[in-house]
Amino acid sequence: MDVYQEPIEYQNPILCVKIWQLVNKGIEYPIDWIWHYHKPVEFIFMERGQLDVHTKDHVYHLKAGDSCVIGSSQLHFSRKIGEEELVYYVLHVEFSAYFDPAMQMYYRMFMEIDQPLDCLNYVLETNEAVKADIGRLFANIYREMHDRPKGYEIATSMHMKDLMLTLLRSDTLGILERQDAGGVQLLLPILAYVDEHLDDKIELQDVSALAHMSYSYFSKFFKKTMGISFTDYVNQKRIKKAELLLLTENWNVAQVAGGVGIVNMAHFYKLFKRYNGCTPKEFIGKLRIAL
Repeated sequence: MDVYQEPIEYQNPILCVKIWQLVNKGIEYPIDWIWHYHKPVEFIFMERGQLDVHTKDHVYHLKAGDSCVIGSSQLHFSRKIGEEELVYYVLHVEFSAYFDPAMQMYYRMFMEIDQPLDCLNYVLETNEAVKADIGRLFANIYREMHDRPKGYEIATSMHMKDLMLTLLRSDTLGILERQDAGGVQLLLPILAYVDEHLDDKIELQDVSALAHMSYSYFSKFFKKTMGISFTDYVNQKRIKKAELLLLTENWNVAQVAGGVGIVNMAHFYKLFKRYNGCTPKEFIGKLRIAL
């Protein structure tokens, strides 16, 4: 079986989102379509025609007004059905770009720590009100990202959080809520501490003492609760802050690295490329194109 890792070029690297409309007036897609995957979560919303979306475990038969979600790095492919004109929208997004302190309670859910977001397709298949909401959100996000009026970044961020809220509140089976909410609550002061000290040296020993836990217990507790190691969490937050500094400050790369508490430049470049797939200079180049 051929498998392809699809590269996703965001329309704005800070927003970590790409949305576009696809139109096909021709015949059906071939049956031997190539399986592919990508890091961002994918949403599909149908405007006209019919489309079958195949994943490893399911086939979603979509028609006008339908939508589906495919989790991060999940194998999938799609096929046009029939000769009717096909018009649909595809949205790629990394939800990590939208996490602020108010969102930390839902980190595990939207980072797919326990299960991919495909588990929410039962909502998108059966809830007509949610289908209408998804269609409205897609129209708003598409308009903002393609027309780019003043403040489109703010508007897009609001719409993306609205999308997450819609999914969360429509999950009548409580699938997304199966997590250690109490554990996250205990960690909120630690997460706030990290946000406030990203430009400093953050020692796990100091943080575990702040949490009134032993070094070893805190390390295990954090990973069990958040689904990511404390070190990886801090690195992820540092790079997100570095992206903002590259955008908002007239600093060189060394100043940006220092501004997020990383004094070793080789380590900074390695981390930045791990999370963005490019160097800081290449990131700025992509951003200028997006703007």
